[in-house]
Amino acid sequence: MFMAMSGRDEPGAWEAAAEERVREQLAGGAARALGAFVVDGDAGGGPHLAACAVGRVEERLPAPAHPEGRFGFVFNVCTDPHYRGLGHARATTGALLAWFAERGVTRVDLHATPEAEPLYRSLGFAEHSIPLSLDLSRPPVPR
Repeated sequence: MFMAMSGRDEPGAWEAAAEERVREQLAGGAARALGAFVVDGDAGGGPHLAACAVGRVEERLPAPAHPEGRFGFVFNVCTDPHYRGLGHARATTGALLAWFAERGVTRVDLHATPEAEPLYRSLGFAEHSIPLSLDLSRPPVPR
């Protein structure tokens, strides 16, 4: 997924930190804010991940269209190349969207690759706004 989105997929310390954060957030009980839905692979070589969709409920200030202030963000939807075209991305994303709805989320955002855009549009996603972002991990470019 990282390679498809940004052309970068460097292993590093971030992987252990991400695993620890996921474990903490998934163990948060009823108030947990992280949801993950998976399809297990069954092709030889032992159990492995065939597909997954992971997202988080974000608490923001309430607004007229979002009276509870709950927004969803889809962090990743990925499918192992051996399992593509079988509906796993649609199934895991649909389960994640239902999970968001159960928690009172009124808007869900994501970033999509051009290849995945038709799937998300078929699920009801559309352009909302053009977001600006600032990567604070890199020094700002002077103007």
